[in-house]
Amino acid sequence: MKWDLKASLQGLKVVSFESRRAIELAELIRRHGGDAIIAPSMREVPLTENHAALDLLPQLESGRVDLLILMTGVGTRALNEALLTRYPQERITAALLKTKLFARGPKPVGVLKELGLKPAFTAPEPNTWREVVAVLNAAMGVRGKRVAIQEYGIANKDLVAALESLGALVVSIPIYRWALPEDLAPLRQAIGQILRGDVAVALFTNGAQVEHLFEVAASDRATESLRLAFKRLVVASVGPVCTQVLEHFGVSPDVEPPHPKMGSLIAEVAKSAHDILAAKRGS
Repeated sequence: MKWDLKASLQGLKVVSFESRRAIELAELIRRHGGDAIIAPSMREVPLTENHAALDLLPQLESGRVDLLILMTGVGTRALNEALLTRYPQERITAALLKTKLFARGPKPVGVLKELGLKPAFTAPEPNTWREVVAVLNAAMGVRGKRVAIQEYGIANKDLVAALESLGALVVSIPIYRWALPEDLAPLRQAIGQILRGDVAVALFTNGAQVEHLFEVAASDRATESLRLAFKRLVVASVGPVCTQVLEHFGVSPDVEPPHPKMGSLIAEVAKSAHDILAAKRGS
């Protein structure tokens, strides 16, 4: 196959910190001609004895929750599975049917569809907490409303603060948390390759990936070296939420796709990576 270097990743080593969809992302990189380096940076750890999740159903049934915000597809499915350890599916579905549901993006919408449910509200792209708040403000207002939020690894403090500032009574429902991988060797190897200049592109599809990468770098006293190394390569962020975390660590992404999806991310990187690298090397 003859590659158009201006529209492909041909000849470029691309590091991905994705865990759950690592194989899928690696295949996308290879389809665009890139050399994929896979360095899983996180694992999802279910919360044992999740009382917050189990106690949610009686609250839904009694009408003590006016709105349930579902932030992720994985979390929505995990919430249902947690409830199934104590309640039958018919009772869970009935409680959800009588509750206003807000699905942040297409993935929780898909899980709800599997359960025969449809959300009352969804957030438009890029599906950040800002869109959630804007939709709620326009559609119903939240002053005095009791709002439950299905968390997704870490608490979304910005969303909670925004809803509380508008007068909502907010409770967070943790479903799972993100932890470092048990085997840190691939992550450390990737950091070493970045520091040596052996990587051309770094892909971030989740803010926790950024936090975990810098956590490992800090333990190896390589934080500042890593931050400087990122200036020499193409840094790609899947969307605004991830970009905020990168900027918090002093890294400015070179690429952010118009749609916060892996396919869009790879397509945008393939279109611009060679030009960005040429500009950086010429500066």
